[in-house]
Amino acid sequence: MEVLRRSSVFAAEIMDAFDRSPTDKELVAQAKALGREYVHARLLRAGLSWSAPERASPAPGGRLAEVCAVLLRLGDELEQIRPSVYRNVARQLHIPLQSEPVVTDAFLAVAGHIFSAGITWGKVVSLYSVAAGLAVDCVRQAQPAMVHTLVDCLGEFVRKTLATWLRRRGGWTDVLKCVVSTDPGFRSHWLVASLCSFGRFLKAAFFLLLPER
Repeated sequence: MEVLRRSSVFAAEIMDAFDRSPTDKELVAQAKALGREYVHARLLRAGLSWSAPERASPAPGGRLAEVCAVLLRLGDELEQIRPSVYRNVARQLHIPLQSEPVVTDAFLAVAGHIFSAGITWGKVVSLYSVAAGLAVDCVRQAQPAMVHTLVDCLGEFVRKTLATWLRRRGGWTDVLKCVVSTDPGFRSHWLVASLCSFGRFLKAAFFLLLPER
């Protein structure tokens, strides 16, 4: 019961931060909470299950739920255009999933490449789709503990690379604007940019990662 109480309090604090200007620490906590929900949704879609201690509390509500729903919606659009890009990610990167350093290094290399030319919401969605794709691979290959590592790794990348950008935009709720944009070129712009960025990485991934083994 004490674990559930702490989880509920933590979830309440995260949701409260969505209603005001968040700190970097809160942005990272929110990134991980969103990551857990995003991964959980993708695992359910794949017919898989995963137990995360932080998900012992009730399903997120309020602004957190809105942000998560938009991320998933944009992720659906992204993955529908090129579904093969976000499936069998580990195979495309030529990495084993039994080694935590290999998995985290590969994920951070992909993340760094995606954002090498700047930050956009499309690229943020692509990052979450990559993490979820790797998470699906991990569970399928009997490495569910690696999913927790991926979520932590996602949070660390947000702390180092995205927190300042997110704070300047008012936090994660800025992504809610993506679904009401009236710019006819917006959808194609962010989707194509994300796919091209990740696609270019996959072509070179084997040569980039092989020397690190």
